[in-house]
Amino acid sequence: MVGKFERRKDTVQELTESGATHVGRIAMIIAGAVRDVTREVGDWISDGLEMREASRRAREDEERKSPTESVPVDDSDDAPDR
Repeated sequence: MVGKFERRKDTVQELTESGATHVGRIAMIIAGAVRDVTREVGDWISDGLEMREASRRAREDEERKSPTESVPVDDSDDAPDR
């Protein structure tokens, strides 16, 4: 027959092992979530950088296609007020 002390020791041991297992699983869940969030934020920033670069290239292409011409400004009194 198992004594009172040994039963308590076994119970504490089981609880400790169970707690360690659950804490480990929770830590893995948190680590995975942090990893996934970091990846998403990085992808979002990359998308923004790509859009900025595409916008810059489009602006440069537009400037090459139609060079800006000097538009005369009408300073006469007949010009409508704005």
